[in-house]
Parts: sequence; C-alpha cells; structure tokens
Amino acid sequence: IEVRNLVKHFEVSKSLFSRNKKIVKAVDGISFDIKAGETLGLVGQSGCGKTTTARALCLLDPKTSGNINFYNPDSQSMDSFDNINEDGLKTFRRNIQMIFQDPYESLNPRWTIKDIIKEPLDIHNIGSLTEREEAIIEILRTVGLTPPENYLGRYPHEISGGQRQRVSIARTLVMKPKFVVCDEPTSMLDVSIRISIMDLMLNLAKELEVSYLYITHDLAVARYMCNRIAVMFNGKIVEIAETEELLKNPVHPYTKRLISSIPIPDPKYKRQEYELDFEELDIDIKTIKKGLEKYKGVKRRFTHLGKVNLANIYDSADKYVQKIVIPSKKKIANILLWKPTDISAIESVTEKGGDWILVIKS
Repeated sequence: IEVRNLVKHFEVSKSLFSRNKKIVKAVDGISFDIKAGETLGLVGQSGCGKTTTARALCLLDPKTSGNINFYNPDSQSMDSFDNINEDGLKTFRRNIQMIFQDPYESLNPRWTIKDIIKEPLDIHNIGSLTEREEAIIEILRTVGLTPPENYLGRYPHEISGGQRQRVSIARTLVMKPKFVVCDEPTSMLDVSIRISIMDLMLNLAKELEVSYLYITHDLAVARYMCNRIAVMFNGKIVEIAETEELLKNPVHPYTKRLISSIPIPDPKYKRQEYELDFEELDIDIKTIKKGLEKYKGVKRRFTHLGKVNLANIYDSADKYVQKIVIPSKKKIANILLWKPTDISAIESVTEKGGDWILVIKS
C-alpha cells in the first residue's frame, strides 16, 4: 500500500447553528508505504491521529485529500482508492481488514460469537457451510479460546474484555486478508496469549505475505512486530526509520522523549530529560523551506523541528550522509548543539535559495 500526502480534517462548531467553524487537522499530509509481508508500526501519543489514519485506509472515514494506492492482484498494478467501483469494493474489503481498539464497540451484542466470526465468510461466500464451521473452530483455537465449543453460543457480554479482543482478532484473521490495520490489538490481552497472537500474525506475514499497519503505545511490542516504525505527532509523521535504527539512534526530540519514557528496572538509572517546545514542533510542515535534494531508490529518514529540515540519507555506497538545511546562518550553532556533531565532520557549507546547507559525513 502507498500513502501520499494523506489529509483528514474535521469541522468543529460550538453549537448546531453556529457559523464559526474551526478545522481540526487530525491527519495533516502524511506519506508512507508498506510492502508485501512488511509491518509498519505507528506510534505516538493519544489524539495524534493514528486511529484516524487507520480508518481512512479502510475507507471507514472519507479522506479530505491525498492519494492512497493499493496493489490489485487482478491487474497486477497499484490502483488508487478513488477508482474503486462497487464491484471492486467487495474484493477490496476482503483483502483489507481492521482490528479495532475497543472490541465491545465493534462486536454486535445481539449476535453469538459463532455468528460474529461467520459473518464475513457468509458475505464473501467463502467455502461451504461445513468448511466455515471448521474454520471458525480452528481460528478460535488459534487465538486461545479453548475449547472452542464453549464459546460458539456465547454473547460478547458473557466473556471478558481480553476474550472479546481475541474474538475480534479471530474475525479478522479468519478472512486471511492481504493487509491488516491493527489498532492496538494486544493491549487488552494477557502477556501469555499476547506472544502467541503476535507470532500468529508474523507467520501469516511470512507464509501469505500479509502486511500490517500496527498501531501501538508499547515500543517493546513495536520492536517485536515491526520492520519499521513511524512516529506521529499532531497529525504529522515526524520520523520514520528501521526499527532498531530508530530505537538506538532517535533524531527527533519527540522520539527521544518517547523512548526515554520506557521504564528501566534499575533504581540507580537516571532518566535523561528532553524539554519540548510544543508550539515550535507543531509548525505546519508546509511552511518549512525545503532545500533537500530528491533522492530516488535510497533509504531516507526524515524529521522536522520548527523551521529546520533535517534528513539522514544513505547513498548508493551505503555511506551515511547527513544534510541539514538552515533558513538562517545564525542557527548553525543551535543545530550543532541540538544534533551533536564533530566540527571536523562538516564537509561543506553552501547557500542555496536563501537556505544554508550543511553536508556532514560520519
């Protein structure tokens, strides 16, 4: 799946008849892509737009603007969401599923567990009646609801919260989709069952090339599940990188603060504190002067801080190259303090279009 400049805005008014309406930028111009069999983790504080992004990808909420492309196995090409017709929508929903954050709200309270899991199989006419019942029993056993026969006739209110979440996961995975949006799927599960669910999802990724967008607050879970992690803040993706590289070498101050909040079982350990200027971090990325060259076919890790645009780039020779664009020469000292760098590592300082460009090799 490919996402380019996805935007989702909501209009908010004080009253029903109020003419003064404000715009809430829930998702504000984010871009990423997820390959077949890959898992991208989306982390960030509550209210930063993670779930809104997930709902837009599943066509549950219409996007304001931007492009979302997905791989169509029939045409063997990337098709836009905007070109899906009524016939293609059914195939699309079969291949893209979502595990919701609150299972009690996403499960029909009037249906039994058997009916809930069997509904998508009936809609898409998958297998015979006998095969559907066998698939339901097998998936319940897989997610840890054993013996399955004890749960088929129960209603959602008759089982615990963790068991409801397992039913929600079972309903999604029984379809064997190609792309799954996971909105904190294991947050309500016991530690013992959490690993088995994540292993099941990883096995599906290897065997069937299932891709995941994994939304979580737990960086330990993200490290176990995800190939890459994207950090979201106030509707923007401020940093995206390979999982180990991001956790070991965070660049953006918000990412550093997020990682430093992980508890460490050492009473002598003193946590490093990072002070954040939220007003500066929330500057619209569209107003930032972009002086970075456009690289094609290379890994890129990006972030922004106020009016400074910074990117870590790996060139074709796998040599680490860092380019920093500074709108004012006066801020050169500040950027070197923010991102500690050996002065001798500065290869060149040039001016281009009113911006100062530092090329640093390390």
